[in-house]
Amino acid sequence: MGNGLVDALIYINLTTGGTSGRKTASNISLGFVLYQNDGFFRTPSYNKQRWSSGRVLAASVGGHEEALHHVELHFNPSILNDTSLHDYACVSWDYNLEDWCTKGCKKINSSMTVGCFCNHATNFAVLWSYSEKYQYRYLDYISMAGLIISAVALVITIVHHLKVNVCKTARERQGNFHAKLVLLYIYTTLLAFILLFLCGSDNHHKSYNVTSNLDLQTNKIPENSRHVEPDAGPCTAITALLHYFLLATFTWNSVYGTQLVLLLRSLRSSLPPYWTRLSHVVGWGLPAVIMAITLGATYSVNNPLNYRQEEFCWLAGVDQNKQFDFAKPMFWGFLLPVSLILVYNAVLLVVTALTTCKIDPKLRSTKKTTLWKKFLVCFSLAVLLGLSWSLGYLVLVSHAHAHHVLSIIFCIFQTTQGLQIFIFFTARTPTFRAALKHSGHTITSASLARAQTYYLWENFKKALSFESYKKWENSKSESTAMSEMNTSASCGEEMT
Repeated sequence: MGNGLVDALIYINLTTGGTSGRKTASNISLGFVLYQNDGFFRTPSYNKQRWSSGRVLAASVGGHEEALHHVELHFNPSILNDTSLHDYACVSWDYNLEDWCTKGCKKINSSMTVGCFCNHATNFAVLWSYSEKYQYRYLDYISMAGLIISAVALVITIVHHLKVNVCKTARERQGNFHAKLVLLYIYTTLLAFILLFLCGSDNHHKSYNVTSNLDLQTNKIPENSRHVEPDAGPCTAITALLHYFLLATFTWNSVYGTQLVLLLRSLRSSLPPYWTRLSHVVGWGLPAVIMAITLGATYSVNNPLNYRQEEFCWLAGVDQNKQFDFAKPMFWGFLLPVSLILVYNAVLLVVTALTTCKIDPKLRSTKKTTLWKKFLVCFSLAVLLGLSWSLGYLVLVSHAHAHHVLSIIFCIFQTTQGLQIFIFFTARTPTFRAALKHSGHTITSASLARAQTYYLWENFKKALSFESYKKWENSKSESTAMSEMNTSASCGEEMT
């Protein structure tokens, strides 16, 4: 019994073989044993997880075994709040095979959830297969607004960067071209990650569970107590691309910080000749290797949730009890390599700050504005190196109120990272200000040109000036005078 309800009902139909209506002693005995676990019935064909109770019911008939007609079993399994019954199999233990088998058993309709019919008495069990009810996640308005603003800011940054530093001839380019190209890679990979996250992170092929259509015709042993829908494809592809582009953003951040330290420490205007090839191998190749290993080691079509999550398209990180699992790809495929990159980037930032903020002892004074600019250089470099992602590790280890506060701060910093890059690496540059000022003058000139399109005087195609206006006024006065003279002459003639 459970909560006032019957958990199981067993009906055994016996035939005594008597021909008269008199009741005679049959000398038939029944015996039942309920095993609280399946320790004596281990099987490799069925993977039992947290939803299965593992209890086995054994029934035996003594006296006349041929008197047994059939056994009916009706179960009302306790279903967890976050699960639903997907399928089940009526089985008995075969000592010859040392495994569960469906021989002599079948499913039947039942007023309870599960019904079984068997034509023999042995060790019975019902192997469940449950589906988990997922709480699908959606981007909230704050995250969506921040990501959209960052995407627009990165588009402006990329267009300006292409115009100023890339789309020029070799003679027009100033400084180290490869260093500026690395910045373009950072902007591009981060923009690709944001756009993919906005458009594809929500799982559009959701596994909505249907619990009322149990297949009673097929009595097949499920492979797992947890039913997982086969992979539809798009969500896994989005997960792999998000994993790759986010790792590529971090690797290119490290490449940029490394080459910046090399230039500052060596006081040279160019990088070593091997640096271009090495940076491309690290920037594009290392994320591809990590993503490929993670995908190949954990993914299968029949069980995609070992690689990704069902709630939204990202790497799997928790176990079936919703606890963080270090064996999942979220840890060793993303958190571990990113933590190593962040430690390396932090060292690069310290070295750059010590080199940039070093005060020459020969100088007798240092202006406060110069120190402020040096601070902005270090802070903008910290933004570009993605050091704010370290807050995510604090979110993982925090609890209660601190966890909530750190989650909000982390969300704000990460969703607006593109906007921060635009402010520090584009909006503050003289070239962008000059381009913005030139665009303002162009718009003003265009509006003035539209206002001076039509003229009423003779030389309407010429630009309007004070002299032309004066000439037009003189011509107007002369014509007025001539008309007045003609009018006076005509009046004189009439008077005469």
